[in-house]
Formats: sequence, C-alpha cells, structure tokens
Amino acid sequence: MADKKSFYVTTPIYYPSGDLHIGHTYTTVAADTLTRYKKLQGYDAYMLTGTDEHGQKIQQKAEEAGITPQEYVDDVVSRIKDLWKLMNINYDQFIRTTDPEHEKTIQRIFKKLYDQGDIYKGKYEGWYCTPCESFWTESQLVDGCCPDCGRPVEKASEEAYFFKMSKYADRLLEYIESHPDFIQPESRKNEMINNFIKPGLQDLCVSRTSFDWGVPVTFDTKHVVYVWIDALPNYISALGYLNDKPQLMDKYWPADLHLVGKDIIRFHTIYWPIILMALDLPLPKKVYGHGWILLKGGKMSKSVGNVVDPVELVDKYGVDPLRYHVLREMTFGSDGVYNEDLLVSHINSDLANDLGNLLSRTTAMTVKYFGGTLPETQQAGDYDDELIQTAHKAVTEYADFMDKLDFSRALESVWKLIGRANKYIDETQPWVLGKDAGQKDRLARVMYNLTESLRIIAVLISPAMPDTGKRVADEIKVPQAQRTWESIQKFGGYPAGVTVKRCKPLFPRIDVKKVAVETAAPVKKQKQQKKEEKPAGVITIDDFAKVQMKVARVLSCEKHPDADKLLVFQLDFGNEKRQIISGIAKYYQPEELVGKKVIACTNLKPVMLRGLESNGMILSAISGKQLRVLTVDGGDMPEGADVG
Repeated sequence: MADKKSFYVTTPIYYPSGDLHIGHTYTTVAADTLTRYKKLQGYDAYMLTGTDEHGQKIQQKAEEAGITPQEYVDDVVSRIKDLWKLMNINYDQFIRTTDPEHEKTIQRIFKKLYDQGDIYKGKYEGWYCTPCESFWTESQLVDGCCPDCGRPVEKASEEAYFFKMSKYADRLLEYIESHPDFIQPESRKNEMINNFIKPGLQDLCVSRTSFDWGVPVTFDTKHVVYVWIDALPNYISALGYLNDKPQLMDKYWPADLHLVGKDIIRFHTIYWPIILMALDLPLPKKVYGHGWILLKGGKMSKSVGNVVDPVELVDKYGVDPLRYHVLREMTFGSDGVYNEDLLVSHINSDLANDLGNLLSRTTAMTVKYFGGTLPETQQAGDYDDELIQTAHKAVTEYADFMDKLDFSRALESVWKLIGRANKYIDETQPWVLGKDAGQKDRLARVMYNLTESLRIIAVLISPAMPDTGKRVADEIKVPQAQRTWESIQKFGGYPAGVTVKRCKPLFPRIDVKKVAVETAAPVKKQKQQKKEEKPAGVITIDDFAKVQMKVARVLSCEKHPDADKLLVFQLDFGNEKRQIISGIAKYYQPEELVGKKVIACTNLKPVMLRGLESNGMILSAISGKQLRVLTVDGGDMPEGADVG
C-alpha cells in the first residue's frame, strides 16, 4: 500500500509572557480543526505547536518574580499544555525553544550562515522594542514608539552579529510575486511587499550581549541568538534538521501551512523565507496571517483588563460550543469581535435548537414508531431528493471551504443541511404518517433519510467539534466504517438493522437572562438629561466633537470577494491598522488609492459587510455621478493626525 500523502501544519510557538486568553486559542483550534479534517480525508497530517521561551522580556519577568527564567517558562508552559488539553487540541508535537535538540539546531544554523558569509560582526545602534522583541530604525518609529504595539522603545547600542537580509531581498520579492498563494490573505501579501520589501530590506541584527537568556553563539559565547532567529527554525528543528531527533524533513518539509496571527506575519514572510533561502531549503507552501479576536473593537490585553479567559468559558459552556463559536463567528483572515451574547446565541440556536432537536426528534420518532430499529422495506417519496441533494452539496461545499481555510462558511454549509433536515420533518410530517398503517414503509424511509443525514453531519462536524461529532454518531449507532470521509461521498451509507434509543438533549439551553446578569458590567446610574432643543439640521460643537476623524495611509485596497460595489481597505493610522470597507468600487480601481492619505471616521460601530468587518468610514465628496475620496494635501501630515 502506498504511503499516505503528508500534510504539515504549524501554529506559531507561543511566547509565555503572561496569562492566556481566548485569542490564544483561535490559531490552535483552527490548526487542530484543519489537521483533523486532513486526517479524516486520509492524509498523514502532522500538527506542530509549542512555546518560544528565550529573550529579554522573559528574563525581565523572571527577575521580577524572583525566579530563574527556566522556572518561569516551565510554569507558563505547563499552563499552556493544560489549556490545549482542555480545548481538545490533538497536536502531534509540542516543541520548546529551550529543548536541547532545538538549541543544537539553532547553533548549527548560526554557524553555517556565519561560515558562508551571510552573518557578520558589527555594532548595533538603534531602537529596540522589548515587548515585541523587534529592532527598528528611527524612520520606522511612530511618534517615537514601536510601530507594531505603540509602546516606548529603548535606545540600544551593543556589539552584534548581523544577517545579510538585503542580499536576498530581490530573490524574496520574485518568489512572492511568482507564488501568489504563498502569503494569504491577499491584503497581507500587499502589506509585506509595499511596506517592507520594496522600500528596502536592511541587514538584521541577530545577536545580543545585553542579556544572557538565549541560545549562546558557539564561537562567541558572550552573544546569544536574537529571539526571532531562535524561534522561527522550530518548524524544522522539530523535524530533526541539524539535530539528533527523528528525521522527518523528507516526510513533512516544506510545510503545507504556517498559521500565524497578522501581528507576526512580517517575521514569517520576510525573516523566515530568507533564512530558508540562505540554508538552501524550500520555503513553506503557504503562510496564512489571520486576524485578531477583538473585544469591543479593541485587541485583548491584560494591561487593559479586557482579557476573556477560555477556561472560564469552557467551565460555563463546554469545549465544543466554544470551538464552534470561534470558528463560526470569526471570518478567518479578518478580525472578529468576541461577544458572549453571540456565544450564548450560537449554543441555544445552532447547537441546542437546530442540531440538538434534529437528533432528539429523529431518535425519539424512530423509537416511537419502530421500536428503535428501522425496517428494510422503505418507500421513497416527496422531498427526499431535495434533502439528498442538500447533503451532497454540504459535503462538497464543506471540503471547498475547508481547503480555503474558511472555517465559518464550511460550518455554515453543514448547518444548511441541518436546517434542511429539520424542514424535511415539517414537510413529511412523520406524526401523520405514523397514524396510517398503510404509510409505514414511507415513514421508514423518512426516518432513514433523517438518520442518514445525521450520520453525514456527525462526520462533517467532527474536525471542529470532535466530542459532539462522536456523540451524534454514537447516539445513532454508526459503525466506525461509516464514520469516514469516503463513506459520506454517497447518501445511503447508514446500515440496516441498527437499533437506537431516545437520547438526552445534546446541548442544554442557556438561560439568557441569567447570563446577562452574570456578565453585565456595573453601570453607574445617571439622571436622564433633557435634550436641548435646536433647529432641525443644526448641531452644536459638542455634537461635532463626538465624531473622531483621523488621517490614514492606504496600505492596500482590493475588491470585496463577495460584493462588486465594495472595496476593502487596509489603513495605517500610525499607532494602529484597521480594515474599512467602502462602497466606491464603481469610482476607483483599487490600485489608484494605495499609498494615498485619506480621512476616515474612526469611532463608528464596527459592522459586517458581506462577511467582512468594516471598522470605520472613509470620507468622500459626491456631486451627481462624480465621487472623490477626501485626501490630505501634503505628504508631511503623519498618519493618525486628528482632523477637526
């Protein structure tokens, strides 16, 4: 028998610098879901996750806690592993950058690049952001702060080794442009090309001497390897590259997919590919930079106090409902806004009502009318073909969307089948057929079609909700041979002679009022102010002050994938980047607006436009059939400048 086709998917290795929140689960749940899906299809799928444990920030936090850096990371890593176990993450390998074999790989890579002239000694003078572990030039700073996180940077001057990134810049650009799927989504690719590569890559500082918590440079031990050069090669050190671990490079490299957050895509699509080029290794097939899970329009942060603890959510609602919610609600690639009300709605509507009721009604009626065992004599009738066609379409669409990493629409396709099956019950009215002895064969077919639909549904949801998929299949007694991907390619795989029993509710309904009381933040009561009367159409300066308008530079602009009238903008406001969608596609070609400085309203409530989030509004002037976006005259007006 031929070997299975391999599929290697990785998450970024997580930096153990603080408490975990729901955002940390997003990438890993997505990677786990994709890996389970590929295994279901028969692939030899291999998932890697882990922790990035070196660097100045870790050393500082350990000193603050009065413990060694190793003790600090050991404690955090144990909590990360506990969370992945809780979230039912079925990874194949967990790598730590403090693993001796990984450190051996890093030292050998560093020496190899030094010996071939790609690393040289010099002196670093510039700015360093400790939280991001990033070096910046003066021109890259925004108001004197880190352009990524907006926090203060420190002046750094020390002896250092440098990596000749500039040597590989043209080769990298050529590769990206000739491999259009390498960086996804498209907006991330445009950002990397226009903001980092085309302006010119500088050689990268790849060692530090101001602290010692890192991998020592073997031939100059006062230096430790810069944390990103230490972290990124974990994807190949895990496969045994230049170390004594089991050699899996031939089997799994190049990686099929690196799943990363958009905040670290620069390291994965510029630093990492250039390192691989210098090592004469193939590049990963795809790097996908997904968005963040936001809370009330802002990124979750412990310092802000808006962290949502996934452990608490699991305690309240369960693992599979949380996995379902983050995959269904968040359009992969775009930012998503976490809202506990939506989580509760998904549980009550999608899980308890739609899926749960379909299972309980089907098993209950099978027991009531046939003692739990369907007869082999069955009669086809009205509505059967529509249900069967919906099942076929669900399987096809699900696979198409999963291959595109569109988990939300993949699950949506399954719920279309669930909805159609529930409608089929209303159309065929088994309770009416059950009163007529002459309709027994027809009733048997109806119940079979419902049970077969549940079998297909159980298989399709199993990557995203492993326990739920198994429970549905167990409740209707599906044999293991009929729980495969191959088995659901054809409607009719549910075997004869199986006996089912009534089942308990799949998901208990959540008391919405109780949740609202528990989660509502205390609000200080205020007396209602009588509004000042004013002429219609006239506002006060206080009204105008409520509108926040800022200058933003257009990083990228592309057509909305599902709406011809909409353009999707990625905007740089200096201390933050946002996505805004505008209905001006008939007036502009996307490339006309890239690089321009526009004016945008920034405090509008985020809205979803055809599946993508828009977080603000770009201002424009319109007269008759003419429309022009309002731009700033003069290139010296900085991004983020207030307009008023």
